[in-house]
Amino acid sequence: MKQIINSEKKPIKLWLDDIEPQALAQAQNLANLPFLFSHVAVMPDAHLGYGMPIGGVMATLGMVIPNAVGVDIGCGMCAVKTSLNSLSTTALQDTLNEIRKRVPVGFRHHQRRQDPTLMPTPTEGFRLKDLPVVSREYRNAQTQLGTLGGGNHFIEIQKGSDGFLWFMLHSGSRNLGFKVANHYNRLATDLNRRQGSTIPTKWQLACLDINSEMGRKYLAEMTYCVEFAYANRLLMMAHIQEALNLILPAVNFAEPINIAHNYAAREKHFGKNVIVHRKGATRAQNGEVGIVPGSQGTPSYIVKGLGNPESFLSCAHGAGRIMGRKQAQRRLDLKFEQKRLEDQGILHSLHRNKDLDEAAGAYKNIDQVLNNQKDLVEVVVELKPLAVIKG
Repeated sequence: MKQIINSEKKPIKLWLDDIEPQALAQAQNLANLPFLFSHVAVMPDAHLGYGMPIGGVMATLGMVIPNAVGVDIGCGMCAVKTSLNSLSTTALQDTLNEIRKRVPVGFRHHQRRQDPTLMPTPTEGFRLKDLPVVSREYRNAQTQLGTLGGGNHFIEIQKGSDGFLWFMLHSGSRNLGFKVANHYNRLATDLNRRQGSTIPTKWQLACLDINSEMGRKYLAEMTYCVEFAYANRLLMMAHIQEALNLILPAVNFAEPINIAHNYAAREKHFGKNVIVHRKGATRAQNGEVGIVPGSQGTPSYIVKGLGNPESFLSCAHGAGRIMGRKQAQRRLDLKFEQKRLEDQGILHSLHRNKDLDEAAGAYKNIDQVLNNQKDLVEVVVELKPLAVIKG
């Protein structure tokens, strides 16, 4: 931990020295919520989000906040170690081409609905027909299963410090999570206004009682989206393995590491049953294996949690932005960012100025992020990028 701010009703514990003023203001809002438990934890990759800073972790008593999970519910990482030690540039390019044939990126979906047995089953005692958003979007979600999406989502082929090649991908719950998040945030905002909530609307932190029908449904639909995102990553990884095996038939694959970093969960901390919200933060229980990705052109890391209770057993989910998307497109130099990747021999996805929102220059230094959270995780494997697909 780098610093503690005690100016609000509850402390704010930060794992970074510098935080942008707007993100700090959001953390201060969290620290003044009447149902906040213990403190707010701010990870070293933190930056401005909607309502809650991305890279924020908080625990609440009896309440859940849709905006403290975000619109890409269940977004997370998946990584698989291969039996390969190297790939030629030609084989790398051929593999990328085969992956693109199998995994739709950006706004593209599959033309046909995917196998319904791959879709999650509702939890919390609900049936599919009890979940208004999931049931309405179910058929569309079947065409989105096994698709990457856009923004900061990616597929990478990487060389590990353990001597092996790895595949890594970052993706979420696609349009399904977006629809669920917006539906319940609107309901919560309207409900809080009608009930005369003391939480200012401008904070964007409308909440639901977890014991109310609406709160229970949000948790059930949110959990469904987390499971959908998990299944989405697994199906993409199966297609990626299929693509590589077409180029090199004898490759073996380890079991996938598959984690989420946008969700709320019932957990016990400091002796209390609470709802932990992780928005751009990864769970890091003692000995738990996780993934901290870098930006395009910088290393990513397989890590092991140290179980620090002060972070609610959490760590950073990546490098974290230092520029907004439009700002990066205006300020960064395309040729410089391309050369930075090409000098490393990386097959990259920076082709136009509009791609600069995902250039390395738009992100924090991943090494500094890791250095700031030495009390949260330890590095197991460093993964250097060889080839990148972006949405």
